[in-house]
Order: sequence, then structure tokens, then C-alpha cells
Amino acid sequence: MIPLEEIKRISIVSASKIVILVMDGLGGLPELKTGKTELETALTPNLDRLAADGICGLIDPVSPGVTPGSGPGHLALFGYDPFRHLIGRGVLEGIGIGFDLKPSDVAARGNFCTIDKQGLITDRRAGRITTEKNAELCELLTKIQIKGAETFVLPVKEHRFLFVLRGKGLAPQIDDTDPQKTGVKAYLAVATELEAEYTADLINKFIVRAQKTLANQHPANMMLLRGFSMLPQIPSMTDIYKLKPAAIARYPMYKGLARLLGMKVYDVDDGIEEELKILASCYQEHDFFYVHVKDTDSAGEDGDFRRKVSAIERVDAALPRLLDLKPDVIIVTGDHSTPALIKGHSWHPVPALLYSRWCRPDKAKEFSESACALGGLGRLPAVNLMPLALANAFRLTKYGA
Repeated sequence: MIPLEEIKRISIVSASKIVILVMDGLGGLPELKTGKTELETALTPNLDRLAADGICGLIDPVSPGVTPGSGPGHLALFGYDPFRHLIGRGVLEGIGIGFDLKPSDVAARGNFCTIDKQGLITDRRAGRITTEKNAELCELLTKIQIKGAETFVLPVKEHRFLFVLRGKGLAPQIDDTDPQKTGVKAYLAVATELEAEYTADLINKFIVRAQKTLANQHPANMMLLRGFSMLPQIPSMTDIYKLKPAAIARYPMYKGLARLLGMKVYDVDDGIEEELKILASCYQEHDFFYVHVKDTDSAGEDGDFRRKVSAIERVDAALPRLLDLKPDVIIVTGDHSTPALIKGHSWHPVPALLYSRWCRPDKAKEFSESACALGGLGRLPAVNLMPLALANAFRLTKYGA
């Protein structure tokens, strides 16, 4: 991949417009009965037409064989090396909901979960409780006080919440307490470096108190924490690419990532139809647009193959609204794979298509994993998509003499 410093040197301003449509967790695995993935099962005439007119391939969000989190997966899509610019989930959630994170704060993404009488996790998401119930539980947890630090617990969406520790001498090098599987107990916070042992001890004291506080709540009677992190230093997309970028997303984490990269965030309460209406309304103000679809990932995590198929079909049905705007470059892909058969993120490469007037079309006639595997883009690191988008938008000058 070309370093961001070099991209900055050769990027130029242009009147062209780029849209990247990210269907979260898009990649899947074949259903045993049909031998087709969710994307291959869905009826997608508009995506298929776009794929036939464009160029397709498979992308590895982080590296072959590595299962990516949503943060690294998205960073790579925007051209940032996810190993060099690692942003913790906690920071993304905090910025996403507008919390005023201080440089010395340690933030984590929290899940309310369900445990049985033996303390074993039976549901990592507590049945996806309502955001209103989440707020009630956060209010209970805000009453917990631990000596040595101030704590903040704020609702995010459904079962998700933000946990922030504020005080002196804190460090984020701590393993997740979320085992990311059921049938086991929640982990204790464990420091991975000596300087974080004090912070881990404070977190464990809070967790013990929190479990007692939530004991009589149902189904959310326990909490899990992951993505311990502090505010990073990261260059903006405007600085690197000379873009005026915008993000249209429903969930706070993705809004947080967008804000960190310098995008103007447009809030949305509903699905893809509303997102594309907002895109049309702000189309003249920006030249780069990130549109995020969460429903595909949620269905995959729930193991609901048919619901994921339906989510893909809804995107396809709404796609003409995007095509009517006639962007110079359109990319459709995902930040990672979330096969319904696995019920979680996986290491499988993600289908991707790029459309522009200047791309060299391949022989792919549909948008699917199998078609993309034979596409002209080949299999490439996700970080390479952004330079390709810029090139097709005539936003890069020649490199070297």
C-alpha cells in the first residue's frame, strides 16, 4: 500500500464526487440447503447491473486470515493502515454519542448481557434490550463510586453503552472482559502491560459492584466491556485527500469514527431509504460520502440468514436513489464478513465493486462472492480501495518523474 504521506503529496482538488456504500458485515457463507451465501441468495438487480458495468473483487479488511473488528475494517476502507492507526472501540462509541472525552480518559464499549445462576453468559446482548431500558440501567450504574477515579456510564443504542474511567495514572492496555461467546463467565479486566494494572484493578472493582446492582434486572443482569482505549492522534481525510467528506450513519460507533477522520456527520433514525434522502439533500455540499448500513451485520450476528438476505434486498431496492445522483465513483462493499452460519465477524474476504466511467469492466455480471472472486480487481487489501476511488475520480496526480 502507498503510505498516506505519499497520497497527500499527489492528491488534488477536483469537482468529482465519490460515494462509498458500506453494508456492514456483508460477506457470508453458503447456506447448506442451497449452497448460496446471503448475497448470492438475495434478489439484487440494481447491484448486479452496477457490478456488470463496473469492476469487482474481494478485499481483506486487515490481512488474510485475520478477523477484523468494525473499527479496523472501516479504517482500511478509508485508506488508513489499521495496524498503524488502531482506534479503540470505546473511543469510537464515546465520540459517536458526543461525549467530551479527555486525553487521559480510558473508554470502553459496554454490552448489557444475560447470565444464569452459575454466572455463565446466555446472551451477550441481553435480547437486544430497548435503548430506553438501557438508559434506566445506565442510571443505576452511574450511582456506583470507586475510590481513585470518576466513572461515567452512558447509553448508546439497544444493549450497547459507553463506560469511561477518568482519573490520574490511567492506561488502556487491558484485555476485554467480553469473551464474545456464551456458556462461559465474563472475564476479569487483565492488564497487558504493567502500567495498566492500576486501571484494571479499578475496573474490576466497578464490575463487582455493577454485577450486584444488576442482579435483579432481567434480561440484562450483567455487563461486558471491550475496546479499552484513549484518544488517538490521526490525520483527517481533508488533510490527506483534500476532500470535503460526509458520513450518513445510524449507530454512534460509526459516527465516532467518521468524526475522528474529519467527516461531517448527518444523523439518521431510519434505514437506507432515509439515508439516501439525506445524501441527496447534502449532495452539493460535499465531494465524498460514506453511507453505512448496519442491518446486514445485525442479522448476521443473530444467525438470521433470511433477515440478512432481506436487508441486502432493501439496499438494492433503494439503490436507484443513489444512481440518480450520478456520482463519478461508487464503491459498494463491507467492512468485514458476518456470516449468519458463524453468528459473528469472520476472516473471509469481502465482496467489493467499483463503478466509474473510467474503470475497466471485467466479466462479472452479478454482485456476489463467487462473481467477485473472478473479478478484475482480484483479491486486494482493503486499504487499496481508497486510492482506486481517488484515481477514478481524477483526484491523484502522477507519482514520480
